[in-house]
Amino acid sequence: MCIAATVTALSLGSMTTVFADDMKPGKGVTVNPARATWNTGFFQEALVRRGLEELGFKVKKPKDLQNPIFYKTVALGDVDYWTNGWFPIHDAQLPKDFEEKAERVGYVVKAGGLQGYLVSKEHVEKFGIKSLDDFKREEVKKAFDKNNDGKADLTACPPGWGCETTIAHHMDVYGLEDHINPIKASYEASMASAIAAYNDGEPIFFYTWAPNWTIFKLKPGEDVMWINVPEIKPTEAQSQAVDRMTVSGAVGAVSDPVDLGFVVSDIRIVANKKFIEKNPVAKRFFEVFKLPLSDINEQNTRMSEGEKSKKDIERHVEEWIAGNTDTWNGWLTEARKAAQ
Repeated sequence: MCIAATVTALSLGSMTTVFADDMKPGKGVTVNPARATWNTGFFQEALVRRGLEELGFKVKKPKDLQNPIFYKTVALGDVDYWTNGWFPIHDAQLPKDFEEKAERVGYVVKAGGLQGYLVSKEHVEKFGIKSLDDFKREEVKKAFDKNNDGKADLTACPPGWGCETTIAHHMDVYGLEDHINPIKASYEASMASAIAAYNDGEPIFFYTWAPNWTIFKLKPGEDVMWINVPEIKPTEAQSQAVDRMTVSGAVGAVSDPVDLGFVVSDIRIVANKKFIEKNPVAKRFFEVFKLPLSDINEQNTRMSEGEKSKKDIERHVEEWIAGNTDTWNGWLTEARKAAQ
């Protein structure tokens, strides 16, 4: 009896250890993440980091890196991953040895990286606006001219943003320089002004992207509409992804499909190949991690309203997990299977 009891106890103890290790298969592994410099990507990064921590990995504070620097750094192995890859728009920023040393894994949001021009729905309907070309019409220009310079005012991108170059290209190739005035002040302040104008019943015309708080505040199809560019005329950087500049099924577009004039990107995790080869649990978590675009937009809106501290973002993560328990636990379960 004593021997049997001892054997049983040892077996149970062994099973308990195996079970505990299985619950934390990443135990003993330190992970070095990176993070994009734009705060609309912070929420996704924080959720992925939390998932790895629950799987037992020790995850360091993320390094905030500009895109080209990140891709060089992850190829070198100095960081292990980030959650902020936009493809194919980031393809031009990849180092020559990227495909050999790093990998795109899973889809945080497939076709989630929309960019384009939106106009208040009421005024789309009032003036029959379908594309940027309609801003050459005198009655349209007059309605959207806030500073009385004879041009329609467009809330555009601040200097140095990638979208600034594309908007300048559009003004040139579509002959819009005498008809549209791109406002390049602080985007957040300019959009706050546009939203206030919309709430007063005034026409608004702006550039935005998704995920972003703007299309949570001003919902496409209800408040605003995506409009077309006159025709697809890509920049040199866009020329390899022309097929991704026209989108079908976009909610709140004036046409289906709609020619956005910007490349629609998949938001993806990018990881060092050696890291994911050594850590299949992390790779599997990256593969199954997917977020609704609406959830990111909602969280981004909370940040735009002042909830943007580290503690705020951690709280947003906790609240999202609490509201999506089955999904979250399903991801963790799938990841743990990779350890078996």
